[in-house]
Amino acid sequence: MSDRTRLTRKPERGTDDPAVLHRLLDEARIAHVGFVREGSPVVLPMAVGRDGDRLLLHGSTGAGMYLAARSGIEVSVAVTHLDGLVFARSAFDHSMNYRSAVLFGVATPVAPGEKEHALKVVTEHLIPGRWDEVRSPTPKELAATTVLEVPLTEVSVKVRAAGPGEDAGDGEDHSVWAGVVPLRTVADDPIPSPITGSSTALPRSVRAFL
Repeated sequence: MSDRTRLTRKPERGTDDPAVLHRLLDEARIAHVGFVREGSPVVLPMAVGRDGDRLLLHGSTGAGMYLAARSGIEVSVAVTHLDGLVFARSAFDHSMNYRSAVLFGVATPVAPGEKEHALKVVTEHLIPGRWDEVRSPTPKELAATTVLEVPLTEVSVKVRAAGPGEDAGDGEDHSVWAGVVPLRTVADDPIPSPITGSSTALPRSVRAFL
């Protein structure tokens, strides 16, 4: 634990269990990455994938952050899952159930010889099974794409998974409903490309979301 990852608010919600962190990251498809560009703070949403003890960030070689990261760039990465809305009997006590992680570290490009592997990791993370259904990247596509890696060495994880904070003798009106509304992400019906044949079957990677 570092000064940056030490929880000062509700520290009992923190955990240093790597399994909790790994599951949180493995369920995420988007991370918000903060860094400083030309003296100003910037936060960008990026596609991600976990590869062992590192987080991979996918992007274009022409993007400003990726240009700046060629020699390493300090970043803060936030990943959050909103698991439920917590309804209390007072406006003040409403809350959310969530799992969140904040990473600190230096983002650097993966080694050139690892780039295709890293792209496969991110692709399979976003859409499991898709890599083997489509053609591999061409040399031109590999040159236009980059993947940054951030080690999972300085991380803060925080989880809330409970009902509203309340007490039977708190004087609240108990005829007012209180509890939790769970939230989850679901896939809608697939929309085919206009040039996909009408008889083309849905691939396994798409069916897995349905």
